[in-house]
Amino acid sequence: MFTAIVTPRFGDMDVLGHINNTVLAVWFEQARNPLFVIFAPKSHFADGTFQLIMAHTDYDFVGELMFGTDVEIRSYISRIGTKSFTVYQEAWQSGKLCCKGNAVIVHYDFGIKESIPIPEDKKTLLAEHAYPKVLGVNHE
Repeated sequence: MFTAIVTPRFGDMDVLGHINNTVLAVWFEQARNPLFVIFAPKSHFADGTFQLIMAHTDYDFVGELMFGTDVEIRSYISRIGTKSFTVYQEAWQSGKLCCKGNAVIVHYDFGIKESIPIPEDKKTLLAEHAYPKVLGVNHE
C-alpha cells in the first residue's frame, strides 16, 4: 500500500463546504505517482520512454469529504493481468472511508501503439502492494 496525505484547498470545496467530486480524480492521480516509478525512473518521464496509459477510472462516493481536515489516500494493487493492472484507491477523512475507486493502467508501447506484456519483475513489485482483502493477486 502507498499512502498520501492531501490538505484540501479552499478552491477544492463547493458552496456547501464539501470537497467537489471532480477533485478526487486529481487526488487519486497524485497518489498513484509512486506506482509509476516502479516502471520507470523519473528521467523516463522526460525522454518519452514511459510506458503506461490510463484505460479506465471509476469512483464511488460513500461519505462526505469536508474542507478543513486532511485526507489520506490509500493506494493498492487489486489486479495484475498480462498487459494491465488495476489500482484500488480509498480516500479517508477523520477515520471514515469517504470515496473509493479504481484505475486500470495498461503497459503500452507508444512507438507501435499497442499494449505490451508487463515484465515479471514489475509484476513482483506491484504484488508487494496488493489489496489486503485479495487472497491472491490475479496473474492472468
